[in-house]
Amino acid sequence: MNLQFTAHTAADGVLTRSFALGEVTGVLWSPVDTTARTPLVLLGHGGGRDSKAAPMVGRAHRLVPEGFSVFCIDAPGHGGRPRTADDDREIAAMQHAMATGEPVGPIVVRYNLDLADRALPEWQAVLDALQELPELTDVPVGYFGLNMGTAIGIPLIAADPRITAAVLGIFWYDDQLAKLAAQITVPLEYLLQWDDQHIPRESSLALFDAFASPDKSLHANAGAHKEVPRFEFESAVRFLIRHLRPA
Repeated sequence: MNLQFTAHTAADGVLTRSFALGEVTGVLWSPVDTTARTPLVLLGHGGGRDSKAAPMVGRAHRLVPEGFSVFCIDAPGHGGRPRTADDDREIAAMQHAMATGEPVGPIVVRYNLDLADRALPEWQAVLDALQELPELTDVPVGYFGLNMGTAIGIPLIAADPRITAAVLGIFWYDDQLAKLAAQITVPLEYLLQWDDQHIPRESSLALFDAFASPDKSLHANAGAHKEVPRFEFESAVRFLIRHLRPA
């Protein structure tokens, strides 16, 4: 099964290429000069979004000028990918919990871990295919994903030794995730919203504590679930430069 580029545009020094690998769809952003070898950053999108969502595009356009290539794939049931009956049932349950004020965490964790199981082999297959490109062969690889991007990122980082640095956060503690986090030793920057209305503070702290990384930092900010300060994304860029593009 070969990766196929299906569309491309170029603007502001960033080449944007949509691709498909079988039924998996996504976007690769890279410098317009595609002969330049660059570290590669994997972007995990949040729930209900996809690879073309504004936060993914914004992060990619911030990273590429710093000398990175970046890619994101659409999680199962996201973007233009078909939903299963289980997807529809879990999404309806989340929407009902939010509308009625019931705790949404148990539903999100259950559904996101199912998505992670389905997405893990897809991420690795796309990474395999992209690393066949001359400019991405044997380059350093990092990961940046919050919310559902963390639920998918933890199993992926634990399973794939090519990923050597990660920015994660804004997710619930779960025993299964904690066991996987205990296998992760790469440098880690972790984000937490101190006043998150969905994720209890102690839950976020417990998940951060579960990572075995000797080089890990906790970035906690006042504010609600979706109020991560923009300066944290600048911090994430500096972190990825420091670990994937050392002087």
